[in-house]
Amino acid sequence: MGIVGLGGLVGPAWDGSARSLALVVGVVAIGAAGLLGLRALADLRASFTPLPRPLEGGEMVDRGVYRQVRHPMYLAVVLGGLGWALVCASLVSLVATAVLFAFFDLKSRREEAWLVEAYPGYAAYRERTRRIVPAIY
Repeated sequence: MGIVGLGGLVGPAWDGSARSLALVVGVVAIGAAGLLGLRALADLRASFTPLPRPLEGGEMVDRGVYRQVRHPMYLAVVLGGLGWALVCASLVSLVATAVLFAFFDLKSRREEAWLVEAYPGYAAYRERTRRIVPAIY
């Protein structure tokens, strides 16, 4: 995430008419990322943990944004990174965001193995809900 942030401050930036559009789309993406992240936290409530292992005694959450995607916080971070890359017109940040997406994809696979062990209904939830991007992936 540091490279995503710093990448927007260094390196070449593109310009031209695409820059104006990228700025608008980027600001909207950052706003959407913030709202999504807050909603995901609210939906998780006491089951939130920054670690990939589920909390002992936590509950499986499949309400709110979790009805659409299994890892909305990862989506929020990636969407925020994409927005930042667009606002800064930074190819470095854009590439770093793609790497961040790949990292979260791998992390979610390990996390889901633990979630299947912790919650009997998680396997069925995983079958009906996309991993990170609603309706796509």
